[in-house]
Amino acid sequence: MFANFTFENPEFFWLLLLLPVAIAWYVWKRNRQTAELKISSIKGFKVKSGLLPKLRPLLFVFRLITLSLIIIAMARPRTVDVSTETSSSQGIDIVMAIDVSASMLARDLQPNRLEALKAVAEEFVKDRPGDRIGLVAYAGESFTKTPITSDKKIVLTALEDIKYNNVLENGTAIGSGLATAVNRLKDSKAESKVIILLTDGVNNSGFIDPNTASELAVEFGIKVYTIGVGSNGMALSPVAISQGGTVQFGRVQVEIDEELLKEIAFSTGGKYFRATDNEKLKEIYEEIDALEKTEIEEFRYYNYDEKFRPLVLLAGVFLLIEILLRLTVFRSFI
Repeated sequence: MFANFTFENPEFFWLLLLLPVAIAWYVWKRNRQTAELKISSIKGFKVKSGLLPKLRPLLFVFRLITLSLIIIAMARPRTVDVSTETSSSQGIDIVMAIDVSASMLARDLQPNRLEALKAVAEEFVKDRPGDRIGLVAYAGESFTKTPITSDKKIVLTALEDIKYNNVLENGTAIGSGLATAVNRLKDSKAESKVIILLTDGVNNSGFIDPNTASELAVEFGIKVYTIGVGSNGMALSPVAISQGGTVQFGRVQVEIDEELLKEIAFSTGGKYFRATDNEKLKEIYEEIDALEKTEIEEFRYYNYDEKFRPLVLLAGVFLLIEILLRLTVFRSFI
């Protein structure tokens, strides 16, 4: 109810501290003005208490109310209605190219590399409301999971749906994944175009050379951030699939073509990162988020509705009532 209620000059509330002083002064002065007469007995007097003398303090009460209302009015009470308007001066189109080969089920990240990536990428998408985002999945071949769109619900649903399911040819076709992402961005009119390429292996499949794909990215003005996922040394990774379809795990040497990923990032003006655990992967996406910020201008409009006028009018009413009572009803007592 009072969320948008403010006071322009709240320092005037300090004047309310004078009211207790005024009350004390009134009590002291009233006692001093009461006349005293000492007599031996009052048996001969008939004492009849009237109503008007008892109501006389009402004049002082009215004056206190008047002063209180004036002080509150001086503090300038008002309500404010704030409306905002935002405009984006620089749009960014982003495509996340995600390796979905069997090795992404390795458990050196928790619960595995793919699920860890999806959790971090989900937060990344949510933190970029003003940008368009698309998804590309690749293993031995690649395909567009979601074209670039501003509808974050579609992107998040598609991201959650990414799983290893043997649909794609096994292997790691980094060149194909990058080329497909470039193809989604080449006709984009955005001022900034970015690819986040993530893999946990070496290029061992596909018909497109990664260097050729990176040259295409340079030609279309696309910046590529590359991420190598996997701990150093050995990792618990898929080694076989049983007859029942269960994935068998074993200790496997982690192999990531870091030189290739560094070269792709450097040639396109991006940056290479290595994610060895969940926390590092999260930090990488946070850094990319900070590096690629959309410039947003926000305009705020304030509409103030002043509330002091009714208080001043009410104070005037109480003051008028006090004056009229003082000059009429209580004239013989004051």
